[in-house]
Amino acid sequence: MTRLTMMLAGAGVASGLMVGTAPAARTSAVQMQVAGVAAAPGLDMRGSTGNPLAADSSILVQGGSLRTWSYRSPSVEQVQVVLSTEGRPLDADIELWQGPDNTPCKMRVYVENGQLRPFSAVVETPRGPNTIAIRNIGQVEFPLAANVVADNVDAPSAECLDTRMTIQGGALRTYPFDPTVDSVQVLLKTDGRPLNARIELLQGPNNNKQVIELYTEDGLDRPFFCILETPGSGNVVRVVNTAPVEFPMTASVVPNSINEQMGYEAVLGGDVVLGGDAGW
Repeated sequence: MTRLTMMLAGAGVASGLMVGTAPAARTSAVQMQVAGVAAAPGLDMRGSTGNPLAADSSILVQGGSLRTWSYRSPSVEQVQVVLSTEGRPLDADIELWQGPDNTPCKMRVYVENGQLRPFSAVVETPRGPNTIAIRNIGQVEFPLAANVVADNVDAPSAECLDTRMTIQGGALRTYPFDPTVDSVQVLLKTDGRPLNARIELLQGPNNNKQVIELYTEDGLDRPFFCILETPGSGNVVRVVNTAPVEFPMTASVVPNSINEQMGYEAVLGGDVVLGGDAGW
């Protein structure tokens, strides 16, 4: 074998080793990267199911998006709408659609803390089919969890039905509650006329914790009922009839749940006496 033949054979062996080993090295590197991703600590591979807002029957509504719930059966006469967040503000529009371009009920809801004070209201849906539309009008950083159910709907108590007060158009009524009251029932009705109202939950002077702006085309056929969470002290519910004087309405605001273990906290401007003779 000449020297030229030996040199060519040696080059072929060297090139074969290089060609054969390079893919193996790249393959092992890729395998190591995949294994590293799978074993990376703290990486959640569950997707959206790990989100605390996504409950079993709730739907996550991102900021600026719209979700609808349709009920074709005429036997569904009322549904309950529950909105909550993970502690961020809640700002949403809720509408009842019945037929093309017909919105017999709509409301605007704002809650300062959707986890501490989730929104819960009953929407009357007689004469189906009906569609509930919920639009998150907040920014993309403020998602909300929405749930609409047609069974086990909350109903007003006998006390709520019996203690109704008339509010003339343009007038308002306030209802203060003790710190032991954890939640209250609010029921608004008319004699068949349109219902325009604003419900505010205040805690302190001009400190709105929750605001509901409501419109119903028939306050007798579609009364409004909701439950407001009132944790802490100094809670006041203010109901304003935003309609003209020709459209009165009746309002009933009563306690829903009472926590007897809740102690009375000191409230600024309350009945705390400094320098008095208490305890002497």
